[in-house]
Amino acid sequence: MSFLKRTSLLLLTTIAFLMLNSCEQSNEYPVQSYNVSGKAVDSEGLGVDSVKLFYSSSDSVYSDKNGNWNILALTGANSIIPYKNNYIFNPTQVSVSSSQAGIIFIATDTTSDYVLENELKVYNWFENLQLANGLLESAENSNIVSLYDNALAALVFISYGNFERAEKIFDFFNLRIESELTIGNGGFSQFRDRDGIPGNHRWMGDNAWLLIALNNYKTITGNTQYIGLADAIEAWLRSLQDTDGGLWGGYSSDDTQIHKITEGNIDAFNAIPGYDSFHINLLNFLENDRWDATDKLLIAWPGNVQYKYALDLHCWGYCIFEDFPESVLTEADRYITTKTATVLGTPVTGYCFDIDKDVVWLEGTGEMVVAFQKAGLSTEADYYIVELEKMIIESSLFSNSSGIPYTTNNGTHYGSSQLWDGVDTNQAISSGAWYLFNKRKFNPFETGRVKNIPEEDKFWRN
Repeated sequence: MSFLKRTSLLLLTTIAFLMLNSCEQSNEYPVQSYNVSGKAVDSEGLGVDSVKLFYSSSDSVYSDKNGNWNILALTGANSIIPYKNNYIFNPTQVSVSSSQAGIIFIATDTTSDYVLENELKVYNWFENLQLANGLLESAENSNIVSLYDNALAALVFISYGNFERAEKIFDFFNLRIESELTIGNGGFSQFRDRDGIPGNHRWMGDNAWLLIALNNYKTITGNTQYIGLADAIEAWLRSLQDTDGGLWGGYSSDDTQIHKITEGNIDAFNAIPGYDSFHINLLNFLENDRWDATDKLLIAWPGNVQYKYALDLHCWGYCIFEDFPESVLTEADRYITTKTATVLGTPVTGYCFDIDKDVVWLEGTGEMVVAFQKAGLSTEADYYIVELEKMIIESSLFSNSSGIPYTTNNGTHYGSSQLWDGVDTNQAISSGAWYLFNKRKFNPFETGRVKNIPEEDKFWRN
């Protein structure tokens, strides 16, 4: 029996089971099911066959020879994610919770001339930057390899359908579960050198991002080869939960525990699949310790009036939590500023880390674009994509390759700490990654977003 026939048989069996199970439960606990359908088409509107559409995390159906597809007997909230080797899709995923027809996924063959020049050059830079061991330096000639940046790079490759390059990153860490992740206090190091030799600062949020990348890979490809790596990261993240529900930020190089960081906590909430006591307790911590009920904003630095809030909590909070208030995006206007770019001498408008507004944080501006795209605010999204493209600079190492610096100019990071040399002149993975997510309309949080959180647990709706 062919793979397609086996898959179809499994799908029919699954649907039959779900329908039967729904009927058996209907007497005591009625569960309302719904159907969704649509079509996968190319840029000319012609149907694309054999597109695999994932739903309910791991179940899937295929489009027929005309590109048509349908999914029956869904319950709760689900994300529909299309996949076909050597293709990218717009949109990259669609969230549903009730019957819908006519959902369109536009498929583009990545082996053709499918991207505009700016996008192509930035993507080429990512490919050229990857080392033989699978890792990518955070910037050209930096000899600094960031766990977060490599998780972003894996997500870039996944969003462009280049799974082999993502696997090279995952393979590096998969070989170091026992020698790094699970020894001592645990966790992968936040930084290492280009040869892969780690430091000893284990940042919780960066490990959560690697799990987010692994979750996207598993959902989009259906490949479970890194399940052991994902489970080990999840176990370590869960081990960091304190009695108040919050997660410690990891461990510093002297093995002291790092304080609880709001950003890392919401990353972990998204990264760990499902919705169980871990998530419930984490929401309790956020509500009791990191939530401003008056302004309806997540708090980054409790007790610090000037740096109480941070930009990424606005856009990431909106992308991570179901039914989060859209007003959080307009609240981020307080960070908008215009600065002259060091390299090009061009004025660029975007978002700073915080209210001192002394730089345009290009990565954070890209993060806001992802949130705007999720909210359907295309005017705002398109405006800031143009601003980001003002900052694309040619690589000094690779031909036909370009990147985007971390900021427009030098200044301070979140708070009053000074940024590093080259922050405004060297291409950075993080800025380039979020720009490419913008071009692909790819939301890395979508895979872990739908958790069917009970209404009474959504404190942000009170």
